[in-house]
Amino acid sequence: MTAAMNLGFPRMGGQRELKKALERFWSNRSDADNLEAVARQLRAAHWRLQQAAGIAHIPSNDFSLYDHVLDTAVMVGMIPERFKHLPAGVERDFAMARGVAHEGERIGAAALEMTKWFDTNYHYLVPEIGPGQGFTLGSTKPVDEFLEAKGLGITTRPVLLGPASLLLLGKAKGENFDPIALWPRLLPVYEEILRRLSAAGAPWVQIDEPCLVTDASVRALPALEPIFERLAGAAGSMNILLATYFGGLADALPTVFRLPVKAVHLDLVRGSDPLHEVLPLVQPDQVLSLGLVDGRNIWKADLTQALGRAEKAADLLGADRLWIAPSCSLLHVPVDLEGETGLDPELKNWLAFARQKLDEVSLIARGVEGGRSAIEEALAENEAALRSRRDSPRTRSLEVRRRLAAVTPEALARAHPYPARKAAQRHRTPLPILPTTTIGSFPQTDEVRKARASFRSGKWRADEYDAFLKARVVEAIRWQEEVGIDVLVHGEFERNDMVEYFGENLEGFAFTANGWVQSYGSRCVKPPVIFGDVTRRGPMTVAWAEYAQSLTARPVKGMLTGPVTILQWSFVRDDQPRRETCWQIALAIRDEVVDLEQAGIGVIQIDEPALREGLPLRHKDWADYLQWAVDAFRLASAAVRDETQIHTHMCYCEFNDIIASIAALDADVISIETSRSQMELLGAFAEFRYPNEVGPGVYDIHSPRVPSPQQIEQLLDRALAVLSPEQLWVNPDCGLKTRRWEEVKPALVALVAAARSVRQRLEGASVSAPGIP
Repeated sequence: MTAAMNLGFPRMGGQRELKKALERFWSNRSDADNLEAVARQLRAAHWRLQQAAGIAHIPSNDFSLYDHVLDTAVMVGMIPERFKHLPAGVERDFAMARGVAHEGERIGAAALEMTKWFDTNYHYLVPEIGPGQGFTLGSTKPVDEFLEAKGLGITTRPVLLGPASLLLLGKAKGENFDPIALWPRLLPVYEEILRRLSAAGAPWVQIDEPCLVTDASVRALPALEPIFERLAGAAGSMNILLATYFGGLADALPTVFRLPVKAVHLDLVRGSDPLHEVLPLVQPDQVLSLGLVDGRNIWKADLTQALGRAEKAADLLGADRLWIAPSCSLLHVPVDLEGETGLDPELKNWLAFARQKLDEVSLIARGVEGGRSAIEEALAENEAALRSRRDSPRTRSLEVRRRLAAVTPEALARAHPYPARKAAQRHRTPLPILPTTTIGSFPQTDEVRKARASFRSGKWRADEYDAFLKARVVEAIRWQEEVGIDVLVHGEFERNDMVEYFGENLEGFAFTANGWVQSYGSRCVKPPVIFGDVTRRGPMTVAWAEYAQSLTARPVKGMLTGPVTILQWSFVRDDQPRRETCWQIALAIRDEVVDLEQAGIGVIQIDEPALREGLPLRHKDWADYLQWAVDAFRLASAAVRDETQIHTHMCYCEFNDIIASIAALDADVISIETSRSQMELLGAFAEFRYPNEVGPGVYDIHSPRVPSPQQIEQLLDRALAVLSPEQLWVNPDCGLKTRRWEEVKPALVALVAAARSVRQRLEGASVSAPGIP
């Protein structure tokens, strides 16, 4: 039979049960047993849901309390030295993920670095690998969760992040050292896990090697055949599914199908490997898994088209050698559409969340096995939904399209180059060297969230909610003045999310009630749905920026989310090029920037933390993306006068290979995440001789650790080794929305103290050596 299979399921639960359990545990309101009880309930519910949907191959070990890459690193004993004194278990795992605060005699420890999982908005924790790295079996989680499902009467297929991808995703701690070279040391741990899974009765194991769809595959290909020969030997009678996703295998295709694996999964949604080139490579004893349903977006699949592709494969291979699957794990989409009772019925009929995608997978498999007549009614319903979306006047605006077509090259550039702007900005807004600021948001406390819920539910009137928010802004402005921050923010208390807030004020966006997806750890986001052409209804942030600026003589930043980030962090329409949607958003942001300037706001920040994550996975495809993405930022930001200072912010990404494009943004100031990497990212700015100003983050806001002034001074000294004092700003890594005031206040006090101390040293050096500029 043609089997329906799945590669992974969302972890958080339909009501974010895991998020709530994690945060109770971290706040000492529950213990590890209670956390594990919630996790066990979720795993059981998800396995049963997939079983009920007709999924024949159900994954296990796709669940994680924090991150599957961290789980894999723990499994193979990749524990950094600074955490080895901690006992094995969730406390140590969470310490690696979140860091350990310095308290009294207890020595703090910085968390593992965090970066984007390929080109998604999920963040993984980056394993640290040195040339002397040893590997030992540190966890039997894959076996434990297989046995847990087996105890419920469900035979699952355990999922392992493959050894090649684990090493390629890690961070080398050493000069001229490639972690992939350590595969012979690493494999004995994988072999032991496979032997234990086989002994436990697992008929299949899924080994994920997503790095094979990237340029890094060239580093892994020479080792791939010996790696999988050893894995197949350890698996014994257990079959191996090699899963790839997020792109095509390209030159790696022949090697992959020569491997001693029983099945290969290909992503046919994002992949570029033509099916007619793939099918002849499938070995006579192999099964081909076709990823035909988009695991990263929420639009209904075209079942007729997908079925046609599957039928072609079945004609050559036979239906019994074919599996139907989502393109990748469903981690990247919400759990269930059924609860979205507030969505417009027409729009809802265009969508599919994880549960509905499982149904689509099962329908395609049934169609291959039993013929189109077996699913005739479902095909007709699907075609009607696709036709409704295709023909709907709600998706297109002639006015928006005319404006976009009229954009000229002149609209993409500031009136004068940066040196002239810098002089005008310093005349308008005099600041000390090493000016201090924050990235924008302040803690979204329980009080703030409850007030928002009361307003949205109708318990509070608009004027009551407005008064509440204004009181929070006053408190934030006064506190920043008291501490001595130079460029202030209003705190963004009115905003639920940095993308959703703007989407709610733009045409062409829709919103879900429970469309949550995991970003990292317990952090969940609810991406907007971009279904139509985008335009601004009216000013979105001006009133709050004006109010905050009226409270102080110090500059207050206007805070905006950039067009690329709004695009990347939304579920984007797939019926037109992403560039067109992004530029429509850019025009809306441009209107807001102009209105902020006219309202007297002299510093405007347009955040683009997602710029790099939008990069195609193959370097050959970068140039086109970077051109339209950079131009989108310039279109959004370039309409202001010289004296208006444009900031941008980016976090958790390497800049070395795109530094020219970062400079091409032509932002006056860029703030970046650098504290987890101990300022390593600044090397790119130094080598490139970045001309504008830079605010390297001096403390990690994703960790509960509160840095000392001395620690921040050390980071500033490292920054000053590669940047001039006139270039350097002092700020946290990212916004402070997710932190508590009890952490934020002492951290910012330390930040200001460190900036003043270094400033005094620099000024003293300047006085003692007056010839030095």
